[in-house]
Amino acid sequence: MTCGQRLFFIMEIIHDLDRFAPPSQGSAVTIGNFDGVHLAHQALLRRTAQRARELGSRAAAVTFEPHPIQVLAPDRAPRILTSLPTRARRMEQLGIDLLIVLPFTRELAHLSPLDFVEQILVARLRANFLCVGPNFRFGYRQAGDVSLLNRLSREGKFSLEILPIIEIRGQAVSSTCIRQLLSEGRVHMAGRLLGRPFSNSGPIVSGRGIGRRHAVPTLNLNPNETQWPMVGVYVTRTRLGDEWRDSVTNVGYSPTFGNHRLTIETHLLNFEGDVQETQMEIEYLHRLRDEIKFQNPAMLRLQIQEDVRRSLKFFRLLDYFRQPEGRRSPRYAPNQA
Repeated sequence: MTCGQRLFFIMEIIHDLDRFAPPSQGSAVTIGNFDGVHLAHQALLRRTAQRARELGSRAAAVTFEPHPIQVLAPDRAPRILTSLPTRARRMEQLGIDLLIVLPFTRELAHLSPLDFVEQILVARLRANFLCVGPNFRFGYRQAGDVSLLNRLSREGKFSLEILPIIEIRGQAVSSTCIRQLLSEGRVHMAGRLLGRPFSNSGPIVSGRGIGRRHAVPTLNLNPNETQWPMVGVYVTRTRLGDEWRDSVTNVGYSPTFGNHRLTIETHLLNFEGDVQETQMEIEYLHRLRDEIKFQNPAMLRLQIQEDVRRSLKFFRLLDYFRQPEGRRSPRYAPNQA
């Protein structure tokens, strides 16, 4: 079976290029941090995978761990949108079969643009195609840019394709913009730029038992190094194993019960029983309100009941508009919800 005929593959992940045998068939390559694997990243990855199939080469993505700014300016380093395992999974889904994870060190940061091309793209990856965005910069002090890559392409190092900037409603898609939207609680717009709802994932951790005693039972996700949305209450979907469940989630500090560390607590809608899974993922669909400090647990419980009601209404409307127009039930019409 040829490369172009493959129906499935398992992506190879390389952390040490010194132990990697250069691909004999060459590689089509894209480079970036790919934090979020948003719509612009997806375009680069899909085009690279497509060109690799056409050339009979490997579809390779080069990324860095940790994020370069965490090494060069740790005091200004942003929280990442997606962990490396999540990035890798999404890249594989987009057709990448070779992921090169370069440990970002000060030594690598001081590599000149020409040395980066010669030592990594040409010698190690045998790149025959390179796909980047118009603002791509690389090498020491980010001295390399698409002008240099164009010159090297004309010299026959590799063929080059520069994809245009992607805009959604006049907003250029970027990881920085997505972080800003999340910090403002605008999860729906962040999802538009990502091409999917923004999510947090990780192990289910033990809470303080406050929700079960005073309000509603919740599953708790401990915030890690990844980004989370602005403190508040959201309509969400929660994945447990292979199943997604409608939910409502609080991102905050539980101020009604005193000052605590930030937690992410999700309440599953229309669910009874025990949860056996140890991991979960929470997708944020819509912001309901700010987190509020209530005078007592009874007032909080009433507000949670209202949050649940509004969340159920959201999902009823979502189901209504997903149905073909001729099959929509009047029971779920917007003015009846």
